[in-house]
Amino acid sequence: MSADEIKSLLKDAETRMNGAIHSLSDDLAGIRTGRASPALVEKLHVEYYGTPTHLMQLATITVPEPRSIMIKPFDAGSIKDIERAIRASNLGLNPNSDGKVIHLNLPPLDEERRRDLVKQMHHRLEDARIAVRNIRRDLHNDLRDFEKEKLITEDDLKRGEEDLQKLTDKFIEDIARHGYAKENEIMEV
Repeated sequence: MSADEIKSLLKDAETRMNGAIHSLSDDLAGIRTGRASPALVEKLHVEYYGTPTHLMQLATITVPEPRSIMIKPFDAGSIKDIERAIRASNLGLNPNSDGKVIHLNLPPLDEERRRDLVKQMHHRLEDARIAVRNIRRDLHNDLRDFEKEKLITEDDLKRGEEDLQKLTDKFIEDIARHGYAKENEIMEV
């Protein structure tokens, strides 16, 4: 085991931490703000012929107006399933259908709903922080095991731990930046 292998472990940790950030970004995109966005509904699970399927695989989702989302299913028979999924979601939206297209009108958010959304967002931020810390813990345990097995020196262990902590701090800050931006977006009237 050499410094190159430690770098390889750190690179793997960075890739996994990037995955946690990517997952957080997807989660935050699904939290409603004052503006309409296809990301708000595209990941909704719709029971389509007994299989949970993402809405974006079943329909074209567009934003014709700032507070309106239009969903045009590829299969008109799936409209009822899509409406059911929207009602069951925690988005608080009521679908209007003409038999071919579903319209979602986003009412302005009141102060209480905004605060609830911010709380929901903070839970997701904490989940992302936990994921990053779990990755750090796993790699830290690997480094200690390598040192116990005399595969790396104590100095290599210390350097690896320092680099790992710097990497973790960078991703925790990135999570905080995502949260700050989304909170401003939610609270914007």
